[in-house]
Amino acid sequence: MSGAGKTFWTKKLAAHGCAAVSCDDRIEERLAPRLARGGYTGINGVAAWMGWPDSASYGERESQYLADEIQVLDEALTSLERDRGCSMILDTTGSVIYAGNNLLYRLRKQMTVVYLAASPAERQLLIERYLGDPKPVLWRGAFVPKKGETPRETVARCYPTLIEARRRSYEALAHVTLQVSQLRDPSMDAEKFLSLVRGQ
Repeated sequence: MSGAGKTFWTKKLAAHGCAAVSCDDRIEERLAPRLARGGYTGINGVAAWMGWPDSASYGERESQYLADEIQVLDEALTSLERDRGCSMILDTTGSVIYAGNNLLYRLRKQMTVVYLAASPAERQLLIERYLGDPKPVLWRGAFVPKKGETPRETVARCYPTLIEARRRSYEALAHVTLQVSQLRDPSMDAEKFLSLVRGQ
């Protein structure tokens, strides 16, 4: 999920000498003409462009985001398939699980999929972080308002359900599961991270 530490560890591993691809950055590049029309930039700009899940334009923009994400994943995996000697860290978005079975099969075949698992307390922090500083999130029908509820109240109620549904999908997709709490150890570095991955 957003905020679990995917980008942090991608940067750590890249500094260790691994080639890295950020799906967020590439999706933003593909969306740039649309974002520019509204004066949006950066990952927060993408979230602002998508809007809150109750907005009239959200459904269309969610679909556009996912279409661009699928294209970005396909390009990255195609480059690996063409060059079998290539090594890459792919920093996916949390919505990678919606990319379709074909892409997910290729992802598992070409790469070691690592899931950064948050504890229940850490998942609560992710919810609070999203409410305070929204990042792009594909709700895929999980945003279900109740009568008399504000959009923010709906998000606070429905986000845990979204996280739980995704948790099961991440576990099914991953070759390796690492606990977010374990990765917060001050002594944890890129070499130790890779050692944990290889150990599983």
